[in-house]
Formats: sequence, structure tokens, C-alpha cells
Amino acid sequence: MKTRIIVAVIFVPLLILLMLFAPPAVWALVVAFISALASFELLRAAGEGKVTAPMKVIAVASAAAIPLTRLCEFADLAAWICAFLVAAVSFWCAIRAYDEGDAGIGFAQVLLNIFAGLVMPMALSSLAVLKAMDKYLVLLTVLLTFITDGGAYFAGVFLGRHRGVTRVSPNKSLEGYIGGFLTGVIFAVLYGLVIGAITGAGPNYLSLALCGLFGALATELGDLSFSLIKRQYGVKDYGHLLPGHGGMLDRFDSMFFCAPVVLAIVTALPAFTGAV
Repeated sequence: MKTRIIVAVIFVPLLILLMLFAPPAVWALVVAFISALASFELLRAAGEGKVTAPMKVIAVASAAAIPLTRLCEFADLAAWICAFLVAAVSFWCAIRAYDEGDAGIGFAQVLLNIFAGLVMPMALSSLAVLKAMDKYLVLLTVLLTFITDGGAYFAGVFLGRHRGVTRVSPNKSLEGYIGGFLTGVIFAVLYGLVIGAITGAGPNYLSLALCGLFGALATELGDLSFSLIKRQYGVKDYGHLLPGHGGMLDRFDSMFFCAPVVLAIVTALPAFTGAV
């Protein structure tokens, strides 16, 4: 626990400083690093030794490239090129393995590689887009996932009575989930109030409340989704990069679901009006 707290005290402020003060291109580079490492960790955990080196290389390279290109004029073209390359290399490796009498690389491994090399980085690259839109939007997203997790944890510890809502996380309670949702909404609204006071912008509380509610729902879904993968493949942590926290994917699993949701909401319904 002590190690976990020390790492969090160092890691979280550093992340906040990068979101607030790093140029969008530098932040995109940070997101690319997180995305590539998370992709590698997933393939290592769920690949069962059947995802070959060429498949891993193209998936991890795509996971790094997509966040870096989301801010460019040719972002859509770059995404399609990455999609084609990941799919082509994955199927080619499966075909070659089948021709050689090895059926170990099947459609499941191909889909896993496409998910790790395309779906995950497309979702996480929403953080790069949010930063380019406004630094306070990306900060909202990241803090929302952390605070939702914290709210769900403490609500579960102090109020949890109805446990076993899902077998994926049997220790989590209904009260914990509700606490997480409420914490997300309250935080998002208060965040708008604070940022509005600091910058003079007008908070759109409807948009912020929607970000809080659906962002919290997405956060819980992301956590459960990657916990399901752990249980299916008998993995405790995806990695050991962050002592006490596991790997990069252990720390950012919720972000893969929350970031696209927040991006969609603030694109359709801006969270702030006026200069931020």
C-alpha cells in the first residue's frame, strides 16, 4: 500500500502537469507511449504465446502511430492505413501458420491483434483530441476516471451491502457502483464551477453532468471489461511498470471507454462557452 501511494503521489501530479502545460504535440506523444505499452501488455497477457512477433510489432507500431496522427490533416487516412496493415499482417501470419500445419494462430488471435492495434489506440487517442480542443477538457476526463474509481471504492467500503453484482468483480457492491456514478456527476459539475471561476468561461452544467454520468458509466465498464480479460487468462496484473498499480493497462483501462464518451458529449454539447 505504501508503494502504491508513493507512486500515485508522483505519477498523478506529473500527468496533470503534462495535460495542463505540455503542447498538444507533446501530450500526443505521451498518449502514444501509453497506447503502445498498453497494446503490448494486452497481447502478452491474452495472446497465449500464439501472437507472433510480426503481429505484435505491427499492432504496437499502429497503437503508437494513431494517437500521433489524430491531430494531423490526414488523420482519417492514417487510421485506415494502420487498420489495413494490422489486419493484413495478422491474417498473413495466420495463413502462413495454417499452411505449415500450425493452427495455433486462429481468427481469435487475429481479432485480438486488431483490437490491440486499432480499437484501443483509436479510443485512447481521444485524449489527444481533447487536449487539442482544450486542456481543461482532457484534465476533466482523466480526473473523472480517477475520482469515479475512488468514489466507487469508498462507497463500497463504507456502504457496500449488496455484493456479487457481477462475477467478474464479486467484491464490488451495488452501493459502490452507485457511489461511483454519483461521484462522477458531482465532480464534473463542481469541476465546471471551479474552471469557470478560474478562467471566466461559462460552464454548461448539462454537458458536464452528462460527462459525469456517462463518463462514470464508461469508467466502470472499462474497469470490468479488462478485469474480465484478466480472469479469463489468469492474469493478476498486465505489467509491473508502476509498482503497486501494475502495468500501464491496469492504470488506464477505464480511460479506453471514458475518453471517447466524453469527447462525443463535449463535441455535441460544449462543456464551456467563451474563452477557457
